[in-house]
Amino acid sequence: MHYDLEPVRSGSPGYLALLDATRAVTAAAAVPLSVSAPVIDPLPGLHSVGIAVADHGKWWSQSYFADVARRVDQVAVMSYDTAMPTGALYSGYVAQQTELAAQVTPAEVDLLMGAPAFWADDPGHHGAAETVAAAVRGIRLGLTRAGPERVNFGVALYVDFAATPQDWTDYRRDWCRLPS
Repeated sequence: MHYDLEPVRSGSPGYLALLDATRAVTAAAAVPLSVSAPVIDPLPGLHSVGIAVADHGKWWSQSYFADVARRVDQVAVMSYDTAMPTGALYSGYVAQQTELAAQVTPAEVDLLMGAPAFWADDPGHHGAAETVAAAVRGIRLGLTRAGPERVNFGVALYVDFAATPQDWTDYRRDWCRLPS
């Protein structure tokens, strides 16, 4: 079972209650529980500013992310739509997000970092910057910082049906280390 509920604000007790109730059902049925999660505050407390200014919970605090991760079998971080204007900045941001998420995700929980396999060019997503190749560079760097020995870890292309042949080539070459 997978939940992709948006927006869920950092600290929402109702979401944690939903996960607890769902976990009881999925565990009894031996079905994994998976969630999509927003990115973690790059600066502690920034999620409060986002809510005050834009009434949107784009970021979760690292402690709330940990609370969610402890209740599921898999968490997929939506590490795109960052407004980063260059590939280098985007890679750095994704490296930080990977490190922050890996620090608090239990070892037995699958942690997937999202890579944008779609094109958009708007204030929240610069298509030339937010690419699969840039995401994988950042994910590899963040994983190296957080602990390359982590077993339950992967990259999730979002969305696979919009992925171009170049997206798949970059994924296979840069993440899977397969020849192009």
